[in-house]
Amino acid sequence: MVAVAKTVQKELTVLIPVDQGALSTLSDSMQYSALGGGKRLRPFLLMESAAMFNVPTRQSVRVAAAVELIHCYSLVHDDLPAMDNDDLRRGEPTNHKIFGEATAILAGDGLLTLAFEILNRPDTKIDSEIRSQLSHGLAQAAGMAGMIGGQAIDLHAENHSLNLSEITRLQQLKTGSLFGFCVEAGTILGSATSKDRAALAGYAQALGLAFQITDDLLDVEGNQDKIGKSVRKDDDAGKATFVSLLGVAEARSKAQTLIEQSIACLAHFNGRAEMLRDVAQFVVSRSH
Repeated sequence: MVAVAKTVQKELTVLIPVDQGALSTLSDSMQYSALGGGKRLRPFLLMESAAMFNVPTRQSVRVAAAVELIHCYSLVHDDLPAMDNDDLRRGEPTNHKIFGEATAILAGDGLLTLAFEILNRPDTKIDSEIRSQLSHGLAQAAGMAGMIGGQAIDLHAENHSLNLSEITRLQQLKTGSLFGFCVEAGTILGSATSKDRAALAGYAQALGLAFQITDDLLDVEGNQDKIGKSVRKDDDAGKATFVSLLGVAEARSKAQTLIEQSIACLAHFNGRAEMLRDVAQFVVSRSH
């Protein structure tokens, strides 16, 4: 995962505009949130999925960078006072704490729109029809039918009780949609068979839920210094989570079961999917 993170970091450094004039503050704000570290898990899933079908790195890294820009934009907006009102992200002050709320909003908007710009540049070396499929899929995964829809339900949940089925749907949209797109993008780039696409879709769906349950566990049990962001915020806000409904032990057991399910989806890939199996185990064993 470290090698992919370095490759994506290099790509993002080149792609994010640098301005020394009137737009310098906006440029700095965008770079602050996009280049400030992170696990780069979503790019890893995308690039490893693509590698299984022998997709050139120069193609997959561009799509991976677009996904990471979408992810980073969502974090900038999530942290705003009107949303989760967080002061810390990745162990550093959140974007609006450094640049102010207005610039943070614009930086998020800039990262979002830049994602689709770079995905559709001719220098991606990706066929225009495939670029169109990728753009459509990413827009769906990031929009009302995906991440944004999940975030809206999450806001609604602050004042309404959700049952386990509703929380599962929330997280499938908010977290799982981008996970799903990442492996789907690999199959689109690699012209994979319907069987391969279905297997990776099942893998991503189970992995995304396990990731979120682990996040819920870390919010309850984690250390702020190690995680790099505030903890116990969901409980303080009165939000129902997998942990609040299931309890710590059952939530941890469910996460492990989901990881086993996700790995089982990779069975027919044999050794080609070893890296995806490894990252699945990382998802539930991580401490941040």
